[in-house]
Amino acid sequence: MKNPFKIAKSVIQWTGALVLRPATRIGLGVLVIGGFLGGVTFLALFNTGMNATNTEAFCISCHSMRDTVLPELQQSVHWKNRSGVRAHCPDCHVPHDFTSKVARKMQASREVLGHLMGTIGTPEKFQEHRIVLATREWARFKANNSKECRNCHDYASMDFDKMRVTSQTTMHGAAERDASCVDCHKGIAHRLPEVKSQGNPALAALTADARGVALDAGRDYYSVMPQPLYADETLAHEIGAIEIATAVKVLQKKKDAVQVELQLWRKNKGYARVLYGRFGMNITSAVLSQDVSRDDGVVHVIESRIDDVTGLQWQKISATVWLRGGGLVADVEPIWAVARKSYSQSCSVCHRQPNEASHDANQWPGLFGGMVGFTNMDDPTAKLVLKYLQLHSSDFVAKDGVASAH
Repeated sequence: MKNPFKIAKSVIQWTGALVLRPATRIGLGVLVIGGFLGGVTFLALFNTGMNATNTEAFCISCHSMRDTVLPELQQSVHWKNRSGVRAHCPDCHVPHDFTSKVARKMQASREVLGHLMGTIGTPEKFQEHRIVLATREWARFKANNSKECRNCHDYASMDFDKMRVTSQTTMHGAAERDASCVDCHKGIAHRLPEVKSQGNPALAALTADARGVALDAGRDYYSVMPQPLYADETLAHEIGAIEIATAVKVLQKKKDAVQVELQLWRKNKGYARVLYGRFGMNITSAVLSQDVSRDDGVVHVIESRIDDVTGLQWQKISATVWLRGGGLVADVEPIWAVARKSYSQSCSVCHRQPNEASHDANQWPGLFGGMVGFTNMDDPTAKLVLKYLQLHSSDFVAKDGVASAH
C-alpha cells in the first residue's frame, strides 16, 4: 500500500501546478497590460496638464501677469497689427519641443513660488524684480538663439528690400552673423526694466577736473555738465539751464559765481525758450525760463535769418547770465573723447554703430532717441552723445571727410 503522505504530497503538487502556474501567467499579463494602460493614462493626463498651462488664459490667471505684462503686450504690434496675426504668451515663452518645454516648466516653478510667497505679489514688487525676470528670459533666448522668435521670423524668409534703408544695413549684418533676435529687440513686447545707472565714471572724472580749472575773463570755455543758469551772482533766481558741451565766453568771476555770455540761435515763434547751437539745426544748447526768454534786458537779438527749409525765422541772440563755478573746461576735445567712447561701447552691442556723418544734425535726435532706450546710458551721457553726433554729423564734415565742427 502506497504511503498516504506521498499521495497527499503528489496531489498538492499537481493542484499547485494546475492552479498556481496559470495564475502566474495571467498575473504577469495583467501586470503588463495594466502598466501599459497606466503609462498611457499618465502621459495623457500629463500632456493635458501641459496643454492647460500653455494657454494664455492660464498665463494671465494671476494678477501679477494680468495687471503688468498683459497691458504692455496689448499695446504692442504682437497683439494687434494689420495682418491680424498675433503672438500669444506661450508662443514666445514656452519652447515648442517637448524636452525644452518640460525644462521651461520646471524653471517656471520659481515664478509660481515667487507669486505664492508674495515676492512679485504686487505691481510695485513686480517692478522691483522685473530686471531679474527679464534677465533670465534674455539669457534663455540668447542660449537657444531666439528659437521661439524664429518660429515666425526667419532671416531666410525676410524681404530686405521692403525694409527701411537704415534697417536693411542692420538686418543684413545680423543675418550674416546669425545674430540672436534678443540681441537688439529687448523690450519689443514688454516694457524694459528700469536700470538704475551708476553714472559714467569718465564723465564724472571730467566733471571733477573742471572744479580746478582757472577761468580767465574774455576766453571761451565749454560746459562739462548740464547746469542751471541764474539771473545774478547771488545764484538765487534760476532762469534756465545750459546743456553739456555748450560754448560760453567768461565775462567775470565773483566768488562761486561766473558771469558768461551765450551766443546762440532761436526760432522766433512762441516764447522762443529753446536756444540752439547752429542756425537751422536742432542742436539744443540751452533753455530759458518763460519769464526771461523775451526779456530784452537779458536777451539781445544780433541778427535774423529765414530758414529756407522750414520758412521759419531764426534769430541769433546774445544772453548774459550767471553760472555756478566749477563746471567749465577750456578744451572741448576731452568731452568729445568721453562721448566717442560711450557711443562706441554702448551702441555696438547690438550692431555696428552708424558713422557719425551718416546722418545730418536734424536726423540724429529721432534716430538716437529710438535706440538709446536699449542702452544703459544715464541722462547726462545720453545728452552728451547726442550732441556729439549732431556736431559731427554730415553737416559738419568737409569734402575730405574730416569733421570740422567743435
